[in-house]
Amino acid sequence: MEKRVLFRSTWLPWVLIAPQMAIVLVFFFWPAGQALYQSLLQQDAFGTSVEFVGWQNFNQLFADPSYLDSFKTTAFFSISVAVAGLTIALLLAVMANRVVRGAGIYKTLLIWPYAVAPVVAGVLWVLMFAAPYGLVAYGLRKIGIEWDHLLNPTHAMALIVMAAVWKQISYNFLFFLAGLQSIPHSLIEAATIDGASPWKRFWSIVFPLLSPTTFFLLVINIIYAFFDTFAIVDAATHGGPGKDTAILVYKVYYDGFKALDMGGSAAQSVVLMLIVIVLTVVQFKFVEKKVQY
Repeated sequence: MEKRVLFRSTWLPWVLIAPQMAIVLVFFFWPAGQALYQSLLQQDAFGTSVEFVGWQNFNQLFADPSYLDSFKTTAFFSISVAVAGLTIALLLAVMANRVVRGAGIYKTLLIWPYAVAPVVAGVLWVLMFAAPYGLVAYGLRKIGIEWDHLLNPTHAMALIVMAAVWKQISYNFLFFLAGLQSIPHSLIEAATIDGASPWKRFWSIVFPLLSPTTFFLLVINIIYAFFDTFAIVDAATHGGPGKDTAILVYKVYYDGFKALDMGGSAAQSVVLMLIVIVLTVVQFKFVEKKVQY
């Protein structure tokens, strides 16, 4: 039977949710409203000259080939980060769930990357791949691979994808491990007695029971790739070489704070926000249907 909490006072529930509502209004709705308003304006860097231009900023955006190319860059980057991050984290969680001796140490080492700031993660991966004396770059040169993320777009994209995946993998690992530990062992034992192989047990029992966790992490990782990877891109490649790693969130920063196009930058932030909202709604509408609760 479902238990419902009833309040004798009509104002007490509103008082309890007021702090959270205030945070949402101040840190989400107010900045979003400001961005929408500024996207309709044309102003200089110092705000001394402001002119209402309507949808002109949006028209200029979609007429800019470099901005349209950033959609492809962001799509490839986001899909790579989400797929690689979830796959590797699931593999590590399955392995950690089987470890008996030293499990605490193993799990602690896998959690540490989440405590690293994104900009620090970007710098660490740049140092490892920095030619000619970076540890990884030196090893690649020994096997005949000349790594140069400053001039090679493929290397630059691979670098920021690896850094972003490494930064987020601890978060994914924790949720997958918690999901695995919540699966009743009796189901696995029953499948084993029936002669199911480990691979069959995983795909027919374990993975379906992990589908709610997987769906949640898919949504979180897409949002992470669109927003929280700015510091990694800025520290590792600065959107280069050229603009080959300038994802949408980095372009918002570059056009607003370096090119000083305030109206265009605000318009880009509105478009980015709408894209993430649409992607989240699509995931809940179509992907969630395959989730087994």
